[in-house]
Amino acid sequence: MQHTYHIHGMSCQGCQNHVEKALAQVEGVKSVSVDLEKATAKIEMESHIPLADFQKVLGHYTIHPQGEHHHEHHQHKEPPKKIENGNGVFYCPMHCEGDKTYDEPGDCPVCGMDLVEEQNLTAVKETVYTCPMHPEIERDEPGSCPICGMDLVPKAPDLSAEEKNYRHLKRKFWIAVGFTLPIFLIAMSEMLSNNPIYDLMGIKYWNWVQFGLSLPVVFYATWMFFERAYKSIVSWNLNMFTLIGIGAGVAWIFSFFGLLFPDIFPNQFKTESGTVHVYFEAATVILTLVLLGQLLEARAHSKTNSAVKELLKLAPNKAIRVVNGKEEEIHVDEIAVNDILRIKPGDKIPVDGIITDGATAIDESMITGEPIPVDKSINDTVSSGTINGNGSVLMKAEKVGADTLLSQIIQMVNNASRSKAPIQKLADTVSSYFVPIVVIIAAITFVIWTVWGPSPAYVYALVNAIAVLIIACPCALGLATPMSVMVGVGKGALLGVLIKNAEALETMAKVNTLIVDKTGTITEGKPTVEKIGIDEAQTSEEEALQYIMAINSQSEHPLAKASVKYAKEKGIAVQNIDKFNSVTGKGVEGVLNGKKIVLGNDKLVMSNHYEIPKKLQEEAAEHQKQGKTVSFLAVEDKTVAYMVISDKIKTSSKKAIQQLQQNGVEVIMLTGDHQSTAAAVAADLHLTDFKAQMMPEDKLKAVEQLQSEGKIVAMAGDGINDAPALAKSDVGIAMGTGTDVAMESADITLVKGDLDGIVKADKLSKKVMKNIKQNLFFAFVYNVLGIPIAAGVLYPFFGLLLSPMIAALAMSFSSVSVIANALRLRKVNI
Repeated sequence: MQHTYHIHGMSCQGCQNHVEKALAQVEGVKSVSVDLEKATAKIEMESHIPLADFQKVLGHYTIHPQGEHHHEHHQHKEPPKKIENGNGVFYCPMHCEGDKTYDEPGDCPVCGMDLVEEQNLTAVKETVYTCPMHPEIERDEPGSCPICGMDLVPKAPDLSAEEKNYRHLKRKFWIAVGFTLPIFLIAMSEMLSNNPIYDLMGIKYWNWVQFGLSLPVVFYATWMFFERAYKSIVSWNLNMFTLIGIGAGVAWIFSFFGLLFPDIFPNQFKTESGTVHVYFEAATVILTLVLLGQLLEARAHSKTNSAVKELLKLAPNKAIRVVNGKEEEIHVDEIAVNDILRIKPGDKIPVDGIITDGATAIDESMITGEPIPVDKSINDTVSSGTINGNGSVLMKAEKVGADTLLSQIIQMVNNASRSKAPIQKLADTVSSYFVPIVVIIAAITFVIWTVWGPSPAYVYALVNAIAVLIIACPCALGLATPMSVMVGVGKGALLGVLIKNAEALETMAKVNTLIVDKTGTITEGKPTVEKIGIDEAQTSEEEALQYIMAINSQSEHPLAKASVKYAKEKGIAVQNIDKFNSVTGKGVEGVLNGKKIVLGNDKLVMSNHYEIPKKLQEEAAEHQKQGKTVSFLAVEDKTVAYMVISDKIKTSSKKAIQQLQQNGVEVIMLTGDHQSTAAAVAADLHLTDFKAQMMPEDKLKAVEQLQSEGKIVAMAGDGINDAPALAKSDVGIAMGTGTDVAMESADITLVKGDLDGIVKADKLSKKVMKNIKQNLFFAFVYNVLGIPIAAGVLYPFFGLLLSPMIAALAMSFSSVSVIANALRLRKVNI
């Protein structure tokens, strides 16, 4: 038999592979096919397998029958596995294979760098208490051991893959230092005129001591570099470790054979005592310094995703659920949709939902970037991770787990951090030719020094060729862009600016034209009905409200909700409407008690061949001149009333538009509202250009027209009618307070949903691009200058040569400096 299931939580190819592999391990499964796009799994099985068996192997992914909403199944499945740190998804920090991910730690098959673990989306597990004498005893709270009576102590949390890798590298580094330092001191003692160590034994035997001390460094502490070099040559993915492996390997192998077979080497390679010059100290110092660079890189990498870590800290571990009037403390993973939760003063909101009882002020700064608490009361929405003020409230859970706003933000940041910016193509192109060119330059360096170099020419040739190989650093080029993108995207998330991918970040910095919608973008998006104007000969206000209430009760538009709320306050009852039809950008139509009802703008009324009485037209025009929206009501073949709706301009809109204009961005307002209404709003905001009565297709054409004129266009909107223009624009910006369709179509989402977020996005994108260019400049200049210096270009003029050990130090710190420069973005003022 074969069943199709929905899998929730997959976001990449790595997720798909993990889910497919996990499901295939369940006993009784014959075959598994997972579709990432459809988020489904087709499972062929010998006989029916309980859903719980599949859930056990899936961890934080959730599975439920196709067609059932996963929330409905939530209460009947086992709680998802609580992952302490990370989520088992690893990726290359240089994005060598795009957004490809892996299921376990290791090194990138292309560049050889350590894979980085993506941050976990689930709440951190609560503290576990255990007995020092009986570790099998584990409790959720302190107490005494039931076996020996000792006080339970907090159990040390599991280390993240990132921390484990850092500690592993740190241990190897100190081992390498312990054996390399004596080698270095022995080699450097040759610079003393009367070397005292030669009184103990001759240079030949000290060379053997250096050889012995080098073995733990080469074959244990830094052996991974040679493994990566070998893999890179076999797969022909030449990278930094190819050069390190060749350079340090040649130095060590040359020294080894010089120690065993000194007679096969020309005299130029020998000392006055007849022994061959050995380079054990060069090889071990180079490898140890490269290991130091990897160690510093690992520590720096952990700071680049600090923004995600800060967001993760917002999620509380526990919540208080109210069942039949009784309160119980539960882990957040146990919260199901529709659960009623008690939020006490100072508590963090555990999931997304609405307030059902009480009033308070919520600190939403961690999500919106705005420090002023927002007043909340019954039916107001609250988001996970925000902090309750002084009031105690009850809330109903509406979105839990990976569906919460906080989880979606973290997932978006993770996805954007793994994406490539177009500017990285240049670095990728250079990097693809980099290693072969460096090897050729090293070979040419050896030949030139052999032919024209001073005596001992072979020694100079070997040392300088090794220095060329060691100083070259393709990883500095590879890290230049992704490090800045990762830090910049995280910074944006903390400011309430969610960036879908690196390309949007780069394009935003070039935007010179911004198109904005009016309702919900410039205005607050909280319309209120001010007046119902009627033709007294045709209807009464109460009757007009009955028609408006009936037809708008079927609509989800903000204006419709405002009118329904107004009618309810007036005591109007809802009546059933037939043949309801929403005309995008114009209004709604339907049939009530056999009468055709039309409610919308003048375009909709006129398209139905209904005339608008002059009196109603004049009254409506006066309201429109004040920036208010007017909808006309037609019953059967006559226009009988109009409704005036006002929507306040956001206090931040005027200042934000002014700042954007000062930054060289032309702001154009496109709205479906009446010309007079649009003109009043444009005048208030000092907009130089606006267009009214725009349908979705009109907005789309406007974007295309501006693009044809060579302008880089960003479009900001919050409704379904904005989605086509958002998708077509160079950068689509969705208001987080708007519809899911608009957010899906956009490249940037503003959590708070006002124009001030666009100012932040504009500044952030320019800062990030400046940082990327600084990194690329440094990486290019470093290699352009470093390689010739290592080859000995300064020797004929100044007598200066670069030791391979100094070259190794410079190479190790080049990547670290690129990361350090990217980390400056965390502190920039946006």
